[in-house]
Amino acid sequence: MIVATGTVVIALVLLFESELALAATLALAAVLWWGGQRQGVLGKAGAFADHRPRIARAIFAGAAAVLLLLFHSEHYALLMVATVLLFAAACAGINIQTGFAGIANFAGAAFFACGGYTMAVLTQHTGVPHVLAILVAGAVTAGIGAVLLLPVLRTRGYYSALVTIAFGILCSSFLQVNEHLGGAQGLQLGPLHILGWDMGSGFEIAGREVSFYFAYALLALVVFMLASLLAHAVEWSAIGVSFDAVRNDELVSSSFGIDLQRWKVTAFLLGNFLIGIAGAVYAGLTSFVSPSGATFEQSLLLISIVILGGIGNTWGALLAAALVVLVPEKLQSLQEYRILIFSVSVVAVLLFRPKGLVPRRMRDFSVTGGVQ
Repeated sequence: MIVATGTVVIALVLLFESELALAATLALAAVLWWGGQRQGVLGKAGAFADHRPRIARAIFAGAAAVLLLLFHSEHYALLMVATVLLFAAACAGINIQTGFAGIANFAGAAFFACGGYTMAVLTQHTGVPHVLAILVAGAVTAGIGAVLLLPVLRTRGYYSALVTIAFGILCSSFLQVNEHLGGAQGLQLGPLHILGWDMGSGFEIAGREVSFYFAYALLALVVFMLASLLAHAVEWSAIGVSFDAVRNDELVSSSFGIDLQRWKVTAFLLGNFLIGIAGAVYAGLTSFVSPSGATFEQSLLLISIVILGGIGNTWGALLAAALVVLVPEKLQSLQEYRILIFSVSVVAVLLFRPKGLVPRRMRDFSVTGGVQ
């Protein structure tokens, strides 16, 4: 029921062009959210997703498929849906780093752009199959992130965050002045070819025209589902327990024999791998990469999605990504006021939900066990 309601709300947001209709839809969604929270429906849904992850993913995949079929010929709507899914997939990687292991990463957009640039270079200058190129982009992004491992491992808290901020600014500046990577103009990509399918051309089914963005939206859905599957598998494994211990108290963790450096390295590289894959697919979606996608402002956008959704919660990141991506786009007619309205809305949400829209259900290491 919750997934169906969310699907209807997103469909209405994509359909409505009037700011008044959009405001009414968001107000209705807020009321339904408040009611579900008061009645405990959201808590039960979170418990169900934790204990029946396969069924929860199947329900979400079905709802997403319905949404894609509903807008099968709408270029703009499918582009927005694919963008939301890819941003949520990137935030799944950031959640592994920040939400699970406690490593602050304020260079998410820089790593996102690294995946996109790697994809652009591979598609322009090599004959590597595009599916393999996406995986290589993730691996290269993780390798670039390895450059930060030494300062990240030697710092913590605010100092670790400053290291990633400095890297993000350095990466953006490097892309601006590097003429081999297009400089400030960036690079263009041709359409992706996945399993022999030219994703740059539309098609028809039963006489109905289908947008070429439909294939990209399906690919984005697959990327998000795999990212959420990996994040869930990590969270509820022995690796996730080690991540939680490192995040909660490094001194106590080390005294119990947990190798802090090992698990920090694992979280940082794995998170960057997912961010790079999402960035590579996003580059194929937009057919363009530029230094503007690696700025500190874009990194703050990804961090705001993680915090707004609930640190460590992949499904919350998806919900927050829909809010952060769709609402400002729909307020384009308000021009300079749209960012102000959106920012005030985000602050208001965090005032009433300081742990995010969907707080992560934390482990309870007491005798009774379970999650909190």
